[in-house]
Amino acid sequence: MNGLETTRISSRVILWIALVLLVVLYGFPFLYMLFTSFKTPLETIAVPPTVLPSTWTVENYATAIGRDGVVASFINSIVTAVLSTLISLVLAVPAAYGVTRFRTKFGQFFIVGALVMRMVPPIVIGVPMIAIFRNLGISDTSFALAIAHATISLPLSIWLMSSFFEAVPEELEEAAKIDGASRLGALWRVVLPVTAGGVAVTAIFAFLASWNEFLFALLLTATRSQTTPIVIANFQTQFGLDWGAMTALAVLYSVPVILLALVLQRHIVAGLTAGAVKG
Repeated sequence: MNGLETTRISSRVILWIALVLLVVLYGFPFLYMLFTSFKTPLETIAVPPTVLPSTWTVENYATAIGRDGVVASFINSIVTAVLSTLISLVLAVPAAYGVTRFRTKFGQFFIVGALVMRMVPPIVIGVPMIAIFRNLGISDTSFALAIAHATISLPLSIWLMSSFFEAVPEELEEAAKIDGASRLGALWRVVLPVTAGGVAVTAIFAFLASWNEFLFALLLTATRSQTTPIVIANFQTQFGLDWGAMTALAVLYSVPVILLALVLQRHIVAGLTAGAVKG
């Protein structure tokens, strides 16, 4: 083994060590939360804290699931996230397609405007929404909250779908039109199937934006449409925060998005490499 090969092996070892440390540091908060969810109530507030529980128990999970409003909040979170994702996709797909295919000056201003709106603090539009939804008679509903969440995910969805549509050769649409398809038919039968991975990636980002959102849920819900993040924040006892039940519910709340990412993993990879279809 010569010096060059030794240097390469050493570089790989250092790189892998750095990557492992990075993953451990990134994943440690979640692991700590997971371990805390299996601790006894006294051990969750012990000083100094411990990482691993001395006594493993599922009492916190039973407490979290059995609390009033938890199951309903899970249903509200799912309904709101699904509605918000659908709203974002229904609006983002034609908007992004029009910008990328017609290439007008208005379209360029529109796409820049979408980016600017993404930078606006949510509280700026959250407060007026309280009065707007009350006047429309849809306050404290999952539909109203989904509309509010769509204002967060829609700008990013438009930008993502624009990049994916840009990667699709226009010759594919021209061929579909020669075969008798309309522009809308070409979009539905040719462009969207080609960019299915990109649509999946956009849907995941839109779903996560709604699933993890807290501010709008705090401002726009009271009892009927309250989502799980609000319920987790309200886990209190007469002695303070119930850390065991909070972490247990937080772990349960993380499971659906983890499963979603695993199920759509193939589409995510395909979407991230969508640029390879161009040319």
